[in-house]
Amino acid sequence: MLLVVSGDVRQQNFNESGAAIMERQTARRTPSSVTQMPEFPPACVNLAKDLTARCRARALQLTDDEILSITQDLESVIENLCDYIGRVPTSALGSNAYTDGAVKALSVRGFLEDDMLTNAVNSMPNRKYFHDSNMPRLVEFLQGMYHESDEFGGNLFSSLPEVSEYIEPLYDALFCPLTNQVMTDPVLTESGVTYERRAIEEHFERFADSSENVICPVTKMPLQSKTLMNNASLKSVIAEWTMRNEAMRIRIARTALSLSSTEAMVLEAIHELKSLAKLRGKNREQMHKIGVTRLLARLFDNHNVQIRHSALELLCFLVEDEEGKDIIGKTKAIARTIKLLSTNGTDERHAAISFLLELSKSQLLLEDIGSTAGSILILTTMRINDSDDPIAAQKAGEVLKNLEKCSKNIKYMAESGYLEPLQSHLVEGSEEMQMEMVGYLAELIQEQELTIDINGSTSGVLIKMVHSCNTVARKAALDVLVQLSSHRPNSKTLVEAGVVPVMVEELFIRKVDDEPLSYKAMAAAVLANVVESGIDPDTTVVNKEGHVLTSKYSIYNFVHMLKCFMPDELNLSIIRVLLALTAHAKPLAAVVSVVRENHRGHSIVELMSSWTEALGVASTRLLITLSAHMGHTIAERLCKTQGQPRRLVRSIVRAGRAAITERHAAAVTLLSRLPYRNVSLNLALVQEGAVPAILRGIEEMGSGAARMTTSRHAAPYMEGLVGTLVRLTATLYNPDVLKAAMDHDFASVLTALLAGAAGSGEVQRLAAVGLENLSYHSIKLSRPPPPPEDEPRPKKMTILKRLKDARVHNHSSSKNPPLNVCPVHRGVCTPATTFCLLEAGAVEGLLACLENDDARVVDAALGALCTLVDDRVDVEKAVVALAGQGAARRVLAALRQHRGNSLWHRCFSVVEKLLVHGEDVCVREVTGDRMLPTALVSAFHRGDANAKQAAESILRRLHKMPDYSATYMSVEF
Repeated sequence: MLLVVSGDVRQQNFNESGAAIMERQTARRTPSSVTQMPEFPPACVNLAKDLTARCRARALQLTDDEILSITQDLESVIENLCDYIGRVPTSALGSNAYTDGAVKALSVRGFLEDDMLTNAVNSMPNRKYFHDSNMPRLVEFLQGMYHESDEFGGNLFSSLPEVSEYIEPLYDALFCPLTNQVMTDPVLTESGVTYERRAIEEHFERFADSSENVICPVTKMPLQSKTLMNNASLKSVIAEWTMRNEAMRIRIARTALSLSSTEAMVLEAIHELKSLAKLRGKNREQMHKIGVTRLLARLFDNHNVQIRHSALELLCFLVEDEEGKDIIGKTKAIARTIKLLSTNGTDERHAAISFLLELSKSQLLLEDIGSTAGSILILTTMRINDSDDPIAAQKAGEVLKNLEKCSKNIKYMAESGYLEPLQSHLVEGSEEMQMEMVGYLAELIQEQELTIDINGSTSGVLIKMVHSCNTVARKAALDVLVQLSSHRPNSKTLVEAGVVPVMVEELFIRKVDDEPLSYKAMAAAVLANVVESGIDPDTTVVNKEGHVLTSKYSIYNFVHMLKCFMPDELNLSIIRVLLALTAHAKPLAAVVSVVRENHRGHSIVELMSSWTEALGVASTRLLITLSAHMGHTIAERLCKTQGQPRRLVRSIVRAGRAAITERHAAAVTLLSRLPYRNVSLNLALVQEGAVPAILRGIEEMGSGAARMTTSRHAAPYMEGLVGTLVRLTATLYNPDVLKAAMDHDFASVLTALLAGAAGSGEVQRLAAVGLENLSYHSIKLSRPPPPPEDEPRPKKMTILKRLKDARVHNHSSSKNPPLNVCPVHRGVCTPATTFCLLEAGAVEGLLACLENDDARVVDAALGALCTLVDDRVDVEKAVVALAGQGAARRVLAALRQHRGNSLWHRCFSVVEKLLVHGEDVCVREVTGDRMLPTALVSAFHRGDANAKQAAESILRRLHKMPDYSATYMSVEF
């Protein structure tokens, strides 16, 4: 390898003048006396050919002694040729061809002669190089691989430059006598000696303040003049030698890198290449040509941190030109560098980011860097976490700034959460750039559901694009605004940028021929997102006339846009706007007024049946909100809309066979919220078979079906089922509804719901309300027992006749058991036919509800219990039944825990009945309660008319207030 390298150098570099050749020649040798060798050149050539032929013919049979002999003969031949050429007179060197031959001969001779080698090596200045003394030196490896050490007289090399200087020797004429360094600016003095200009000028300055003559440092002769003359010929020789030397050093270092025998070898080679790369650009060009740049990229995978770090630093110099960047772009260096950005070593990380920064200056590599897996994410993370490593963060920011020049990288940055470049190009870029950025933004939001916080400038640009006549731009801007407005923090920014008037104009005013309604749907979606975000609709202006979102102008237009033939997306967004507005009292009244005056309720009812589930749910929820203010109107519209009750019932049935959805829960919730006493709706539900469907749903929920109870809509669905069942108890005066209640034993069903596992507080409240409605009709439905038939006077019968009659009587008695007479209702009662609370066992459940923390549940339970102490029933028997189950204690406990006019009134009604009709034990329990007087006084002071009247009645009985018409026994408190 060494011969090949030196041969290449001789072919490329040895074109010198005859004077330079003579100046470089430092020693002469006489021919060897060991063997008689011819001196005439043709004879020497013939002998060399003969020796070469002998080697080829007997290559495999030659012994070591024979090889040594042939080698010595060849060396002698070459020496004789060199001596012969050396004796050629200078005048004969006119031919360039002859000069070239002489140069080659002298070069070969200089390479082989020991005395010249010794002279060159010994005269080298001492220089330090990076190497590890504990590791084998690269030069020792090269020397041992291609030459035996004894051939060089035992002289070894200590660094790579010495190898190159051995191949391209340094001569004494190149060195400054003062500095012992190769001269760069050689000058001649009066004495004829050549020095380095800087060194000789410093020498002259020593004599500036002295009267002594200036002395030549070499000849020691006084100089009459300090004039210096440029040695142009020597300077040319030095420059040419320097170029050849540096080229040789690059080739040797490249060979060392390719061998990579030891880590010390690689580090020394990189150090040598780094020093050469800093000298001049031509060295970098040569490194590119011979593959050094490509070879260094492979070292990024080396396990040695120092090697990777040194390779990165060297490549930072090599990629300063476009050729180096182009070479790196064809390797895997970019991906490997990205990997090194995450290393724990600070120096290596800084070198990697510096190298990447240099690469990012090339337009051709921008896309490659950005598309490398993890590159943008790592860079953005480094930039954001500037406190961890400020230097790396600063350079990462510079890299990202360079990467912005490629539009695809802007998208990658946005995907990594770095949105500033996208927004800045969207605001400041050209129209074409804005379109591209909007497209990226829409793609990111839709495909990746990316949440983006925008600024006011970006919002203004997007809103401006909505007004554009470019259909593509309008659609892209609306798409992005829909997604951005869905992120609530953006709503305030959009409102401040003026998005509401623009979207209202798109909905109500702007009409573009052949433009699809989807544009209006997107505008409505933006508006719905903004209104749902919680802005103040009373102050949000929608047009130049000063109308706001809650004005009748806005609500009227919103309601009138609801049509069944409009796109579902448009209807859904408008209903969302109305739902958001109805959360405020003022717009709710306006919506109710507009819907009622313009008979627009039928459109909302029809939209309930939309195939789009979201639209059906939103329409149902809007009707639920309006039901408290116009419930009868909605109920009548439901009944008049063909097939609507049937569809509602089907939704209940379908829920029993599948998982509960929001639509199922919304449907039954609407039925439970509409006015209970609307006979038309109740009758329609009964006729459509709603009762069996409701009971089946309640039974499945009570059994704990996994697919139903685990749904997040299970609780509202269950409450809606019970509420729909309870609404039927409000119209029991209708024969069909009454028959359905009797046939399905409503009293037993509601009693079970009071303490059922699936019951919640609302379910218990509804069950208590339903039992109250049923119990109210018990006194009417209860029938007195039939009177006993008048028996005729018995005749005389034989014993056999009497036994026969007795057997027949016993048989008939077993078929018709005696009827149970209810002591409270004074008639025959059953849970199914008369809805009697005592027969249904509901009293215990109602009393247990009095311990509930929810005052509404307690109030409903008291309402049901009050039907048992109504003046129409046998109150004394009812009080006995209640007292036997601890009613007094539980009622007084509820009175201590809760406050409220309705609850006070019902508690005091029960307490008064216990005082009047209760036994002594019950009376003492009531009067002995210490909190009762306080509750009575509080109700008398702060209660409504009913509560105050009930409290006053008890206070009179307790002699706490005067009663001039009292006719009952006084009870001491």
